[in-house]
Amino acid sequence: MNNDVLKVMTSNRGKYVEYKKKLKDHYHKIEMMNLDYPEIQADGLEEVVRFALEDLEEHSPLIIDDSGLFIDALDGFPGVYSAYVMKTIGCEGILTLMKEENHRSSRFECVIGYIGREKNIFKGISKGTITREKRGTEGFGYDPIFRPDGFERTYAEMSSEEKNRISHRGDAMEKLLDFVG
Repeated sequence: MNNDVLKVMTSNRGKYVEYKKKLKDHYHKIEMMNLDYPEIQADGLEEVVRFALEDLEEHSPLIIDDSGLFIDALDGFPGVYSAYVMKTIGCEGILTLMKEENHRSSRFECVIGYIGREKNIFKGISKGTITREKRGTEGFGYDPIFRPDGFERTYAEMSSEEKNRISHRGDAMEKLLDFVG
């Protein structure tokens, strides 16, 4: 990979730190960038990211992602509205919605948009379960209530390095790294 400055378009410091840790050996400098750009409401994360890439092309090289928590018992809610739901009802609100629910399967999805030599989209998925209470203090967002399949701990009970190896964002970042070489 080149030694350019890679911009990570986000207002989420936790997300930026995850990118910086994962990509630090591949870029000379990684900067957090928070610009206003039009964010459409769409059915899928890919649509949101593709639209944003068109508007942000002049700031290349950069990455932007949209991530969401999709809960099966809630018909995929909060999905593309995950950031808004986190700001309004948070983990406690999700736990309240799931209080009487036994079917707790869910998945995190992350779609990374990259503009460098060319544009591309990378998608990562992590399947898991919504816990019955918040657990752990690491991470951000829904990490305290999401337990990935094959693990007894939530993302918030894992170090950021461990989470990055198995998470939806880590999966999408690996695909990005394979692409940019």
